[in-house]
Amino acid sequence: MNRWPDVDAVLVGASAGGVDALLKLCAALPADFPVPLLLVLHRPASGGSLAPLLASRCALPLSDAWDKQPLRAGEVLLAPADYHMLVAPGPCIALSRDAPLNWSRPAIDPLFESATDVFGARLLGVILTGANTDGALGARALRQAGGELWVQNPKQAIVPTMPQAALDLAGADLAPGIEEIGHLLGNGKWR
Repeated sequence: MNRWPDVDAVLVGASAGGVDALLKLCAALPADFPVPLLLVLHRPASGGSLAPLLASRCALPLSDAWDKQPLRAGEVLLAPADYHMLVAPGPCIALSRDAPLNWSRPAIDPLFESATDVFGARLLGVILTGANTDGALGARALRQAGGELWVQNPKQAIVPTMPQAALDLAGADLAPGIEEIGHLLGNGKWR
């Protein structure tokens, strides 16, 4: 039985301080997590894959996303370095080399906005630690479509700028610390 009957995907965006936050979040996910989880982490174009590091803490299959990859329940897909990751009808992944947004490629806003176009209200978005305003516009689009948004408590984020920008522009359904976000995701307790 799906513990998340109203959610087709979970989106997570992070920047500065995000590796530590994503390691904690991945460690909290159960092996039977029933929806796709899509991760965007700002990092340099020359950066190698972080998927092996994150996968070492995750009970779910976790890999860098590839273009046209179908979304499957229980898989974690990470935006590859130097590509925006979007959701296209199907639903599947679409990778883009469009210009950086907020000085970042991958950027969070394209994922949140494209996923909202495909799934509408059937999304949970999570904005974590970071040093710019990326994710705020996508968070607003998600909430306006009726999706649920969690924003890491800025006081508990390694870098509070990004979660604070999301709160200021979009508000949030919850603003917990990273451990509580992991706990809630792991137990399917929302809505």
